[in-house]
Amino acid sequence: MKMKKTHLLALLSRLSPTLAASGTFSILSSNVAGLPAFLNNNEVPGDKATNTELIGQRMVENAYDIVHVQEDFNYHAHLYATTTEYAYRTATSGGVPFGSGLNTLSNYPWIDFERVKWETCENASGADCLTPKGFTVMRVRVAEGVYLDFYNLHADAGSEDADVTARSANLQQVADYIDTHSAGNAVFVFGDTNARYTSAGENIRVFQSQNGMVNPWVELILDGEEPTEGTDAILCENPSTSLTCETVDKIFYRGSPAVTLRATSWSYESKKFLNNNGSILTDHNPIASSFAWTQSDEFRMSDLFGGPHGTWFNDLPTLSTAQNAKVSTISLRGAERLDGISLTLSTGETLSHGGTGGDLSELVLEDDEFWTQTRLCQAKYNDHTRIFYIAITTSKGNTVAVGAETDDCTVFEAESGWQAIGVYGRSGEEVDQLGAVYGLQ
Repeated sequence: MKMKKTHLLALLSRLSPTLAASGTFSILSSNVAGLPAFLNNNEVPGDKATNTELIGQRMVENAYDIVHVQEDFNYHAHLYATTTEYAYRTATSGGVPFGSGLNTLSNYPWIDFERVKWETCENASGADCLTPKGFTVMRVRVAEGVYLDFYNLHADAGSEDADVTARSANLQQVADYIDTHSAGNAVFVFGDTNARYTSAGENIRVFQSQNGMVNPWVELILDGEEPTEGTDAILCENPSTSLTCETVDKIFYRGSPAVTLRATSWSYESKKFLNNNGSILTDHNPIASSFAWTQSDEFRMSDLFGGPHGTWFNDLPTLSTAQNAKVSTISLRGAERLDGISLTLSTGETLSHGGTGGDLSELVLEDDEFWTQTRLCQAKYNDHTRIFYIAITTSKGNTVAVGAETDDCTVFEAESGWQAIGVYGRSGEEVDQLGAVYGLQ
């Protein structure tokens, strides 16, 4: 019998009471030069279909855990023909002129995948507006309760002033999106930025200045000293013979109060992506980096349950600045579904999400009483998966619940010595997706 994904995740959560404390993974970013040959041959020897199949083979041979590709247009089937070892792969959005050319291959599952088109494009130096270029975002689950937001982008190309302006607007759009849709989360941005640190006015530093992210090339290879804006470009050969030269392909990352990230390596992988005769397979040097992740000793997260609708929210940023906060009052609103959830903290602050419909049910916790268990049920309403039922149980066995139970439910249990102190997920007039934020008792 085929088990629904949500049922499987629920089963895994019950069978794995101890959360994974740490782990490692590797990532790769590669522009695979998949424009039709009559539009751009990229000055790469050989047949594009054959080259694309070899690129896929090299990805598998070198065992990268998560791969972002750009310009994966008209030879997409050839790339996927040689990468079947990856358990999770995005469906193509189409070739030229229909698709964005952005795809991901991963050993880890994800939720909440979205494709976002650039608000600004420019044809001053080429045909950037020919396809719906932009970025993708997905929430990758590397372990129970450990989600990392992965962004794949392909910014506007060209060197005319209008191109630089459009490219800067593209990067700003991603940075603003991160502020709204990845608040409180660990984040990775990698892809073809078409920007360099040395070029003037390209806004490549926005991920550091606005989102608090780090470039592992600058961190590990350049000892933290990024190239100076307005100086000559430090060009790379292909395949690259140096790690200190700069390409337009970039990686940025940050951790969160719940997950610490550490870059352990960064490299140009072009010598691993050659034809059998030694010729290059794409006009870009693929870049790779490896990371170690560690869960915080102060905060943990449960898995997420529900649908990819509504507006993202996360109590973690607020909780991480509060001193020894615990939930003192739980207020739930609902009738047939969970309309809203409001938590009053011991600090006096109230965190509210969702709408104001339904009936109100409240539970006041004693000073030595902790929120330890959350039961959630989901179903579809107006073609959107939403949270239909919630039951919260405390360390003293008290319970508050609203909504209607369905046959698709899960239970999140705080580990010994931990308590739920907040929530995260998505909501609108009702709650669409929900998970628990844990802190120490």
